[in-house]
Amino acid sequence: MSLVIFAILSAIFTFIMVNVFSYMVRKEDAGTDEMRAISSYIREGARAFLKREYKTIAFLSLIVVLIIAFGLSYEGVSYVIYTIIAFIIGAFLSLLAGWIGMDTATISNVRTANAAKNKGLFEAFRIAYLGGSVMGLSVASLSILGMAGLFFVFYTISKDIQLSASVVAGFSMGAAFVALFARVGGGIYTKAADVGADLVGKVEAGIPEDDPRNPAVIADNVGDNVGDTAGMGADLYDSLVAGTVSAIVIAAFAKNADPMLGIGYALALGAIGTLSSILGYFLIFLFKNLRPERILLNTVFIVGGIFAIISFILTYMLFGNLNLFWPLIFGLVSGVLIGYIAEFFSTGRRIMDLAEAANSGVAVNIIEGIALGMRSAVIPGIAVAISFVIAFKMGEVSGYGGFYGVAIACIGMLAITGITVTVDAFGPIADNAGGIVEMAGLGKEIRKITDVLDAAGNTTAAIGKGFAIGSAIFTVMAVFSAFSDMVTQRFGLEFNPSLMKPEVVAAALIGAIVPFFFSSGAMRAVGRTAKLVVEEVRRQWREIPGLLEGKVGVKADYARIVDITTTGAIKNMTIPGMTAFLSPLIVGILLGLEALGGFLVGALVAGIPLALTMNNAGAAWDNAKKYIEQTGAFGGKGSQAHKASVEGDTVGDPFKDTAGPSLNILLKMMSIVSLVFLPFIYEFHNWLVNALKFLIGG
Repeated sequence: MSLVIFAILSAIFTFIMVNVFSYMVRKEDAGTDEMRAISSYIREGARAFLKREYKTIAFLSLIVVLIIAFGLSYEGVSYVIYTIIAFIIGAFLSLLAGWIGMDTATISNVRTANAAKNKGLFEAFRIAYLGGSVMGLSVASLSILGMAGLFFVFYTISKDIQLSASVVAGFSMGAAFVALFARVGGGIYTKAADVGADLVGKVEAGIPEDDPRNPAVIADNVGDNVGDTAGMGADLYDSLVAGTVSAIVIAAFAKNADPMLGIGYALALGAIGTLSSILGYFLIFLFKNLRPERILLNTVFIVGGIFAIISFILTYMLFGNLNLFWPLIFGLVSGVLIGYIAEFFSTGRRIMDLAEAANSGVAVNIIEGIALGMRSAVIPGIAVAISFVIAFKMGEVSGYGGFYGVAIACIGMLAITGITVTVDAFGPIADNAGGIVEMAGLGKEIRKITDVLDAAGNTTAAIGKGFAIGSAIFTVMAVFSAFSDMVTQRFGLEFNPSLMKPEVVAAALIGAIVPFFFSSGAMRAVGRTAKLVVEEVRRQWREIPGLLEGKVGVKADYARIVDITTTGAIKNMTIPGMTAFLSPLIVGILLGLEALGGFLVGALVAGIPLALTMNNAGAAWDNAKKYIEQTGAFGGKGSQAHKASVEGDTVGDPFKDTAGPSLNILLKMMSIVSLVFLPFIYEFHNWLVNALKFLIGG
């Protein structure tokens, strides 16, 4: 239990540092009145969206609470109450982390822009990094605090380690529930605004990005905060929670090892990673003379190295061997590798070739981009498969079982979430700062500084997505093992989801279809909302005299676009989100627990390559467009190649920022729902089978 208490205290200390860093950002100068006004538009738009999104999530959460109360009533009052409490706290802390990160990002952007104007590149970098640290450390500290705190309280009350671990799975379901809606809703918002702004601004009117004449630019900047900051933070919050909860549940049911030690070890690893991530801010001063992207990458590597060294010592001290250290390292290396493969396929020669394809037209650009994305999924898939096998074998040797090793590999990949979210959140802050520089007319030289920061953020963003996608593989399989343990030990059933059973094959096929159905819904939502944005921008240009011409004193109606994108995102996020929640319940009740196992594996096998393809293809299209804009290749801005690359990027936007990054949450959500509602699925499937037997017999 001492390791659990260590995790709680570490999380509290880290959250104190969150507030210190937030204060340091707020005391910086926010610049001129015009800069402050533009920032306030972005801030208020982001707040308005999150308030409406959070209200929708709260309403849907109430429905889930009622389902929990009804579906788990077979398990007793304590089990139901504990699960509901865990679900609500898991959802609340995720929402809180997202709000803190978004709120700090919307005050960091203008301060970054002002630092670029008055103090130069490194000071602008420092402020953007501080803003990102608030998001990253909030996610890490609140996730560890929630898991460790709930387990401590539940175990203190019940003295039942298996019950306490099982109901903490409700915390993971709350985190996944919020993450899915935050990613999908924020992704629809940000990409609808981005696509609409690009199509009608760059392609039709030929005006620059972030030009104040375009009514969609504020909505686009708002989207960076609600999608790429709050949504991304909720995503990695869920990833860290899901992997850790899997280890907790598996350890609690261990027969050949100390359950409490296994639970404490999993939580302590997350605490060590979180504490190590605090050092990131202090490390940037050691590399202040390097390029921004090198500073970001160096901090990630050093924090990862510190985490590995301390984990090495902790593992040996607790177990007297390093059996569980190696899965940890393979998980960490796999996450970095996936990120680097993503960067490899979205930079360098590949991007030049894709830009050249744009010179032949939109169709060729899109074909080449999709092909590149598919190719990029090969090496990461193989790497994670190898890591999975190694982690499983080392887990077996440890005494906790093979899938405990898989869960530890997942924790290894995500324990330094504090630093990976920091460098990921850095990008939207820098992007927003560039928009403020453009809209405030601060000049090309200042914009060059923010563009350097933005490019650095784009380079390192692949790492965060790589960790999130890779973690889904480990998490789903770890939860699958916890699911299997509960079936065999709590219900005394043989669990053998063999492909020789027709219902398992059928369920696996259905599971493989779900990621495509989900992605279709998310992308259609972007398309529909972007259409409304385009129509509104065109209307304002027609009906507001002098707006498109840039006459002094003529302002666009930014609030109208913000309202359109907000309404579109909230309206269209519900069906994809509830698909993840309801589909495993339906499959399990109709086809049984073994078929449900096949369903989860089918979704995993189809979903991961699809996510990698969409993420990497989208990043490649984006960077090909920027290559043409920044180098002047193939005629530069305004050329046919540029217009084709912009349209390719509009396809890539919902690929990489809406559907693609949401798929890993979909997979984790379905697996954790299966685990939490296992008693409900078991009882109702039996009831259905008996009812059919009675009807047929009758």
